[in-house]
Formats: sequence, structure tokens, C-alpha cells
Amino acid sequence: MSYAIVCSDLSFAWADGSPVLTGLDAAFGTGRTGLIGVNGSGKSTLLKIIAGELRPASGAVSVAGEIGYLPQNLVLDGAATVADLLGISRVRDALHAIERGEATEENFTAVGDEWDVEERARAELDRLGLDHLDLDRTVPTLSGGEAVMVALAARFLARPDVLLLDEPTNNLDLDARHRLYDAVASWTGVLVVVSHDRELLDRVDEIADLRDGAVRTFGGNLSAYEELLAVEREAAERAVRAAETDVRRQKRDLVEAHVKLARRKRYGAKMEENKREPKIVMGARKRQAQESAGKHRILHEERLADARDRLGEAEDAVREDAEIRVDLPATRVPAARTVATVTGLTAPDPDVGTLAELIVRGPERIALTGPNGSGKTTFLRTLTGDRVPEGTDVKIGVDGVRYLPQRLDVLDDDLTVVDNVRLRAPSAPPSKIRAGLARFLFRGTRAERPAGTLSGGERFRAVLASLLLAEPAPQLLLLDEPTNNLDMASTAQLAQALTAYQGALIVVSHDVPFLRTLKITRWLRMDKTTGLTEIDPL
Repeated sequence: MSYAIVCSDLSFAWADGSPVLTGLDAAFGTGRTGLIGVNGSGKSTLLKIIAGELRPASGAVSVAGEIGYLPQNLVLDGAATVADLLGISRVRDALHAIERGEATEENFTAVGDEWDVEERARAELDRLGLDHLDLDRTVPTLSGGEAVMVALAARFLARPDVLLLDEPTNNLDLDARHRLYDAVASWTGVLVVVSHDRELLDRVDEIADLRDGAVRTFGGNLSAYEELLAVEREAAERAVRAAETDVRRQKRDLVEAHVKLARRKRYGAKMEENKREPKIVMGARKRQAQESAGKHRILHEERLADARDRLGEAEDAVREDAEIRVDLPATRVPAARTVATVTGLTAPDPDVGTLAELIVRGPERIALTGPNGSGKTTFLRTLTGDRVPEGTDVKIGVDGVRYLPQRLDVLDDDLTVVDNVRLRAPSAPPSKIRAGLARFLFRGTRAERPAGTLSGGERFRAVLASLLLAEPAPQLLLLDEPTNNLDMASTAQLAQALTAYQGALIVVSHDVPFLRTLKITRWLRMDKTTGLTEIDPL
């Protein structure tokens, strides 16, 4: 198999000495590769090294052709235009100058062979659902999703040999995501995409899993890869059970050996006491028994050690990301209780079925969808009482309302995990807080770490713990794009926690597979023109 990207013995550490990659070897094929791994495993760092944005401490990278790179966090010039983002401003200006009669050598050189650059740019924008954008429109007037899609259009327009995408579906609404899926499916060059988006990862040709400092590559999409892992896990679990049985057997054999040796020792002592045999014969027997006993004990101890080693290897082969286990009975809301009422909902051009009032009752699970910029985040903040528009009235019928913003910025970085939870549950006994944190995988000294030192996945769990362990217990939970920037293990942990949650839930998300795991009871769509409407399940 030919490889488009080869990484040899790569090592990289941050300025403070924290290692990210150590002696990493990896190779990516000529098709589309989905690069997965837990938060903090080094996926984005690896992409930046391949793109030339970071220089490794050691090792080498070989790339077959020109690279196009879309980072996870775009840094955009506020004065830039759509044409600037597309990288066509210089050629476009030269074209317009020639059209005005300024047929200079400098303008012709600038254009080169790009006479159709505007037409190609508009076609690329149209393919990604951005045909409404003018090329002279400035960055500040774009939504976050539109800016990402324009940047993506720029990479497609440049037609690089190798395209690197880092979490491209973050901040994209459903329509934009599906256009991205189609664009990725039709990409004929080399593509490496870091993502936790299951639907996107089901459109790649191979999966590369960066775990424990090594990359394992599998031919096939994410679903096929997970099926393989399930088979491997089943085999590993069988090996664990067999190894555990072997350890128990070796322990039993060792105990029996000690019993037999003790009997021989007592027999020898009795013979010596009764002096039934000559002293020289008894001495020889004693030495022989001691040597035999030592060899026997060593043999059984070695067998037990070997069995324990096999058990350790078998347990290491069981791939399982730690699961959080929570029990949240205090969040329960009776089915008949009115949790929240929002009246005075208006829209500029209401459609048939537009809601003028939203009533949330009992432990409802509501998914709030809609295009970027439609006001979903504003609506959640309305429910918290933070921003209530004029003419709108909000009534909350439960004690605890908790809001999880997109940025997960609800922790005090200078406080420990324990102290952050204590802020939201000041009357809870320390033992109760620590018991709760243990279920979120913060045991012992881990709970004493400052929030500012946590990895992405750890920070997510700490945020979740601070919300769900709060007092009064949250009976209305508002989540704003909770799976953005979460790896698949953390997304699964969030779903586990929300399965135990018994209160009302309103979640803004474009992650349809995640929403389905939550057993959503009502689906709402928000549009800034037509307002809030109920829709069929996605």
C-alpha cells in the first residue's frame, strides 16, 4: 500500500516540558482517513505538525504534495472579506482592473491561469450552501458556522493534494453538516480529518486511532471499526476469564504444595525425634526434602506469577474507556408538574404551527435544533432568566435550573475540583461531595487538582459533576451544544450521566446520533424568521 503521509519517530512537548508525542510512527493512505482518540491524546498536535504549523522536537514527516489545513479554532481578521478568506482577493482585484482597461503586465501576472476564479469560488460557496454570501461581505457579519464553511470552501477551492481538517463540524448546523458530509464523500484527494462526528466518520475509508502514544489504523469506516473492537473485546474478556481461572488454580496448587511440604516437615521431625533411622540417613533425607521443597515452592510461585502476568496482559487487552456511574434521584420531576412556561414567543414571519407559548412538563427531554444564528442559545438564556426579551414572560416551576454553555466555562480554574463542586453545594457534607465525585472518576487526590490543570476530558467531567451534584438538585437542565470538542469517550460518558438524570432536559445540538441516545420526547426547531415549531423526530 502506498502512503501519502509518513510520520517517523515524532516527538513533541510543550514549552513547560509536558510531553504530547513520544517516538510516534504513523502512516496515512491515499484515501480519506478519520483520526480519532480521546481528548489530550495529541490528534490536533499531530495535524499541526503534518501541516508545518508546529515543529517536532525529533523525527520527520513526509507528505506527498501540497497541503491544505483547516484548524479547529479559526483566527480571522475582522477586516477580512469572504474573498480574502477564499484567498482570491489579489487575483480578483487584478481581474477587475483588467476589465476596467488596466491591462498591465502586473495584473496579467497576478491572474495567471485563474480567469474563472470568481465563477469557481461562487460554485464552491453554492455547493456548501453559501450562495447567499457576497464576496465583499466582511467576517464580522458572518455567523461562526458560516465562517467555518467559507474557510472550508477556501481549502476545496485551492485543490491541495492533501487536506487536513480538525473538527470541521463544530458549530455547524444540520444543513451545513450534511453539505460537509457530501463534500467529504466526493473528495478524491488525500484527506485526514480529526472528528468525533459519527456520521462524518462513517464516510471515510479508514480509521486511525491515536491511543497511548501509538496509532492503530484499520481499513473501513467508524462503524466497521467499532464492530472489530467489539469482537476484540469479547475475545479479550474471554482471555481475562481464562486467566483469572488459571490464577485461582495456581493459587490453589501453591496452597496444596505448602500443605504437603508441611506434612513432610512434620514427618521428618517425628522420625528424627524417634531416631528410627541412622543420623546420616536422616540428614540426607532432610537435605533432600528441603531441596525438593524449595524447588516445589519456586515452581508453583513461578506458575502463579506467570498466570498473574497473563491476567494483566488479558486485562490490558480489554479496551474500555472509564465509565461514569451516577445516581440522581433528587433530580426527579413528577410527570404532572409544570417545569417551565414561556409565553409571548413572537416571530417576524410566523409559519403554520409556530408556537406562541412553550410549556415543559415533567421529565420531558426536548431537542432544540435549527440553523446557526437562529437564536437557540438566546432562548436557553431566556429560560435561565439571564436575557428575557421584552414581551416574553418566563415562569419556572422547579427549584434547580442549571445551564451548560458551549464553552464549558463554569469552573474557577484556581479552585480544586472539590471546591468547585462545593461552591454549588455549600451545605453538602464533604463525604457526600467526594462520594459523588468518585462516580465522575475523581477519586482521592484527583479531586484535589486545580481545575486549570485538567485535560479536556477531565474538565468536561468536572463541569458535569458541578452541575449534577449541585444543591438544590437541578430539575431543569439546559445544555448548549454539549458535545462540541468532546471526544467519543466523553460523549458516551455524557450520555451515561444523562441517562441517570430524571429531571426535564432541553438540549441544543446538531449531533443527531447523540440526541437519539438521550431518548428525546419532543423535537423543536427554531428559525429567526418563522419562530419556534414542533417537528417530527430526526
